[in-house]
Amino acid sequence: MGYFLSLFALHIGKYPGERGGKMIQIENLSKTYISRHGQHKALEDASLTIPRGAVYGIIGLSGAGKSTLVRCLNLLEQPTGGRILIAGQDLTKLSGAALRQARRKIGMIFQHFNLLQSRTVAENIAFPLEIAGLPKAEIAARVKELLPLVGLTEKAGSYPEELSGGQKQRVGIARALALRPDVLLCDEATSALDPQTTVAILNLLREINQTLGLTIVIITHEMKVIKEICTHVAVLHQSKIIESATVEEIFTKPQSAIAKEFVSSVFPSELPVELLQTLAQNPRSEIIRVQFLGDNATKPVISDLVRSSDVAVSILYGSIDHLRTTLFGSLVLEIQGSPEQLSKANAYLQARNLEVEVIQHGA
Repeated sequence: MGYFLSLFALHIGKYPGERGGKMIQIENLSKTYISRHGQHKALEDASLTIPRGAVYGIIGLSGAGKSTLVRCLNLLEQPTGGRILIAGQDLTKLSGAALRQARRKIGMIFQHFNLLQSRTVAENIAFPLEIAGLPKAEIAARVKELLPLVGLTEKAGSYPEELSGGQKQRVGIARALALRPDVLLCDEATSALDPQTTVAILNLLREINQTLGLTIVIITHEMKVIKEICTHVAVLHQSKIIESATVEEIFTKPQSAIAKEFVSSVFPSELPVELLQTLAQNPRSEIIRVQFLGDNATKPVISDLVRSSDVAVSILYGSIDHLRTTLFGSLVLEIQGSPEQLSKANAYLQARNLEVEVIQHGA
């Protein structure tokens, strides 16, 4: 598939190096729904900058306003206030033909695929090209390019009812790419898929991002999706963006309670209260959480810590995983020693650019 992606990139003139700068700017975005029951604020004063070429995750609980936000990005929902700029163009000032033209540069895939059941795979992919009024020969050529891109060459003549969930989503991705967009919006695109298929679809999206330089915005409630593919993440909570940063920053230094909850859903590191109470009785001990990123995850930090600080170390909890392609580790340690030794141990860890959090001091 990488071969086909390379050919595809050459054909449309896009390369992974075409990155940097701002692709999407969301400024003070608000959306209020009015019903017979009164007003409901789905989004409040949301601001966000999404770099060109990023895979940007927006995560939140159900009802946080995620789907409203992504539908505002292509004006399927008209914002109540604020601005949305894509490649410098303010979509909120567009209407009619100008808005339709701008939307061609914004592809979208959905949780429930939204395929036309009476059309084959090839005909579903062709549909947006037909709506755009392209000549039949150009449509056929474009569909022929897209089928191998998403791994569906052998399914061109199949109907949606003959496809698995993962194959249906691949059709959705190909259809979203048909008009050569600059931005791909994914609204809970893997929520209806099993774990194995989810990984395959995320891998496909990663390849598309890396090879074509396409900016991807992923709406999800699953931190595992963020961990696998995203370069940046914003946390949406109760209609407001309360935190945004690179994925590495959010995982190592989450600022809000909800962000910490999301991180712990992937990397659980809480200790039972009873154990903490027992360990707290030792006046010569300290319980700390140490987080490793990149090369630090493979270095003999603990053995070096013992040698350099002359402390006793017990590992209470530990895990090593990855953020995209970067190793990420978390350890909860009990360190025993004199106050001077404990201070020296903390200084050693921090000098190696590790994230260190003191969970509990001894009595």
